[in-house]
Amino acid sequence: MIYDMRIYTCKPATIKKHMALYQEMGFAPQSKHLGKPVVWATTEVGDVNQYVHIWAYKDVADRAAKRAAMWDDPDWIAYTQKSAELGALIKQENRILIGAPFAE
Repeated sequence: MIYDMRIYTCKPATIKKHMALYQEMGFAPQSKHLGKPVVWATTEVGDVNQYVHIWAYKDVADRAAKRAAMWDDPDWIAYTQKSAELGALIKQENRILIGAPFAE
């Protein structure tokens, strides 16, 4: 099992607008292809302009296939275009985590 952890940073005072757009347009097509996220969260301590989501996959091939299907989905493309128009995102960090066998 691998985990794809994504950390996004929004411009100050835009995270609520960005999350509302994602809820309206992005969550359905993304979860249709990737499944339910393991975690999708914001923080009240630290950088309050950040949110994190983590997705689980069997392996990197499973991740690649699911993400390719997502990027072929017109609904996902429409969301990414609206997100770009909103202009809230300023930084994205991605990490592929490998679960420790004793913790899975």
